[in-house]
Amino acid sequence: MPSPYDINHNGEITKPTDLQVTGAGWRTRAGLQRGGAVVADTQQDQAREAVVEAALGKLDLDTKAGLLAGQDMWSLPAVPGIGLASLVMSDGPIGVRGIRWTADDPSIALPSPTALAATWDPELACRAGQLLAQEARRKGVHVLLAPTVNLHRTPVGGRHFEAYSEDPYLTGAIGTGYVRGVQSGGVGTTVKHFVANDAETDRFTVDNVVSARALRELYLAPFEAIVENAHPWGIMTAYNTVNGTTMTEHRYLVNEVLRGEWGFDGFNVSDWMAARSTTGDIEGGLDVAMPGPETVYGPALAAAVRAGEVEEPTVDEAVRNVLRLAARVGILEGAEPVVTETPAEIDGEALAREIARRAFVLVRNSGALPLRSGGSVALIGAAARDARVLGGGSATVFPAHVVSPLDGLTAALPEGTLTYAIGAEPNEELAAAGAGFELRARCLDAAGDVIGTASVPGGRIQWIGADLPDGVTHDTLHTVEITGTFTPRASGPHTFGTQGIGGFTLTVAGQVLFDGEQPLASAADPFAAFFGSPVGRGNVDLVAGESVDVSLRYVVFKPEGAPLQAIAFSLVHREPQRDPDELIAEAAEAARSAGTAVVVVATTERVESEGFDRKDLRLPGRQDDLVRAVAAANPNTVVVVNSGSPVELPWREDVASVLLSWFPGQEGGDALADVLTGAEEPGGRLPTTWGTFDDAPVTEVAPTDGRLAYTEGVFIGYRAWERSGATPSYAFGHGLGYTDWTYEAIEVRDAGATAVVRVRNSGERSGREVVQVYLAPEQADPARPARWLAGFAGVEAAPGESVEVTVPLPRRAFEIWDENADAWAHQPGAYEVEAGRSVEDRRVSARVEV
Repeated sequence: MPSPYDINHNGEITKPTDLQVTGAGWRTRAGLQRGGAVVADTQQDQAREAVVEAALGKLDLDTKAGLLAGQDMWSLPAVPGIGLASLVMSDGPIGVRGIRWTADDPSIALPSPTALAATWDPELACRAGQLLAQEARRKGVHVLLAPTVNLHRTPVGGRHFEAYSEDPYLTGAIGTGYVRGVQSGGVGTTVKHFVANDAETDRFTVDNVVSARALRELYLAPFEAIVENAHPWGIMTAYNTVNGTTMTEHRYLVNEVLRGEWGFDGFNVSDWMAARSTTGDIEGGLDVAMPGPETVYGPALAAAVRAGEVEEPTVDEAVRNVLRLAARVGILEGAEPVVTETPAEIDGEALAREIARRAFVLVRNSGALPLRSGGSVALIGAAARDARVLGGGSATVFPAHVVSPLDGLTAALPEGTLTYAIGAEPNEELAAAGAGFELRARCLDAAGDVIGTASVPGGRIQWIGADLPDGVTHDTLHTVEITGTFTPRASGPHTFGTQGIGGFTLTVAGQVLFDGEQPLASAADPFAAFFGSPVGRGNVDLVAGESVDVSLRYVVFKPEGAPLQAIAFSLVHREPQRDPDELIAEAAEAARSAGTAVVVVATTERVESEGFDRKDLRLPGRQDDLVRAVAAANPNTVVVVNSGSPVELPWREDVASVLLSWFPGQEGGDALADVLTGAEEPGGRLPTTWGTFDDAPVTEVAPTDGRLAYTEGVFIGYRAWERSGATPSYAFGHGLGYTDWTYEAIEVRDAGATAVVRVRNSGERSGREVVQVYLAPEQADPARPARWLAGFAGVEAAPGESVEVTVPLPRRAFEIWDENADAWAHQPGAYEVEAGRSVEDRRVSARVEV
């Protein structure tokens, strides 16, 4: 049953006139509502809560404590005595991987969350959520560990591709749509990572020191908006500490703010291995400690109650939250789930393609796009052939297929009009065994007998906890053998290697390249220490097209005291390394002979991924040199930037067009062809400012003595750029299409509650515009930004057509957090209400006094 809030065709979140938001949810004539449906003061809710209370009353202390601890990597234990099935969770920002690290059960891979935010369309985010709920139901998953609504505090965050934006309002709007979509399909969400988990450096131990005002106005704001407008069934608390208290133990932020002020009634799950204190976590409002079976809850929690260190009613409240979630998703016997009729089935491939093209941001166009019909095209770049369609880390999924730019343009352009040159290789080290490899894994016990088999996506094994092939246990598994073939695309010396900790025997084409052990390294992040870095083991001369046998034998490494059992290692590879200058010269020659040159540049998994931050914003390898050489050979050069977050574009004024494709998901190549050929318009607008590292106002992510002070206060993103006086490469909100727009008028109505903007399509084709509305106080205040996003809406119009759109201006946009009063304070006075195409390109304005 959906929330009473609506997301209309303009992307506006609205509510009925009879709706009154309360501390515990929202109230209509039907009663109090929470969690995406009428769940209080209604017969349905009373029945569900009665089942929860009855089930809770049947549980003894040990069972209750056990229910709050993961039984394995992804699930909670079943309790047959009360009709409770096992609750299953899965990573889910852009796809639902399920409980197995395997390609045998493929997942739809949507564009990255930053791409979704670039659509500026909460309704599209809602449809994405509905698709992921559909995928979750197919895989037996009840809760998605998503969305990530931390902010792009600095441009160097290594995991920014998994978050939406630098702006809290846009983040909250997209997150609201996503959560509503997922939960309308009967699947729970866990909005994460609560809170201020805005970088990866020392993420397990860093103490982020944040003022109360910055917390409220920036970092808590997206969570608050989603709790109010989408009523999520779950929240995930982060690894980091905030102002001296670890987030899983943060009683004030969890119990007093999240649950008390905002009325959140869902379950609170720790990030994986974040829970560290039995009494601190349960008193701090943490309901579930993941993963299991060894956690700070379970027997440890029961013992704490018996020792008088924890009150049993505190445990009961956590169990009540878990049982309520189970009732909502339909795995508690006797309780009717919130959703009894799921949305109509969605074509996942079609939606992935639509989101990608709607997310592409055309930041520069001097007439090269769309491509001239029938003209010749030179496609250049390693990423054009081997596209990076998703980020690394926990966001990884395995789609059934991937459409690269080369695939998409080959299918879309007339035969004989497209050529390809590699140009420059962004990977400066070995990468996962991908194209050309056909691999399977065999699991052997100590006697050498086969006890199981598995697929090996990308040459990588990653089995954590109970995620093992059928028939295999950690006790019986002794050796894993990866065997198969490799068919090279290029002749010459190919480098092969390993990644991981333990004993390896690597054999290629009959040659033993390595037979030895890789020791455990030291690293602040246990994931980084365990997975290690890729290590080259030797070269083998191979001939293009001629297959060779490959095998990697791995003796399982079992470190003492590990918090969970895991098997993680990879076969890695690098193609023959040609002279970069020679490759660039070949690409320039190909460009010179074509009507248009399309260069695809990209980051790599060693640049953007979970577990580390970036040191700069440069593209890896010689890609900048490649673009300069191609642009010099052909002034009609289009550059496609395949990255999840900002990179420097030092050549941007030397090329005809620049298109940002983010990590575009599995259908990215076809979506790119749609946009380049003009079949579809690039619909994206920047959700984050793009500029150079040297000019970026906020870049510090490394703590000093364990503490990272957010000294910039409320000035991040475009707020900080404007205060600094520096000019970014491309401003927040910027994005071009294939038509032009004239802003004709703006009127502020309802005493500042709404802005009505009239725009006209002054171009020659139909298009979509994102009307952005900013508030700027007339009286300058150094403690406040010069302006901030207050609302937005999407409009569509035919050539010459004028349309009006109404953009609500929330009361919160006129408020600040008063640290002395510890409350929101309305700021009366005169404001300019400005509408335009970006934070810099504001076209019309109106004055309002509030």
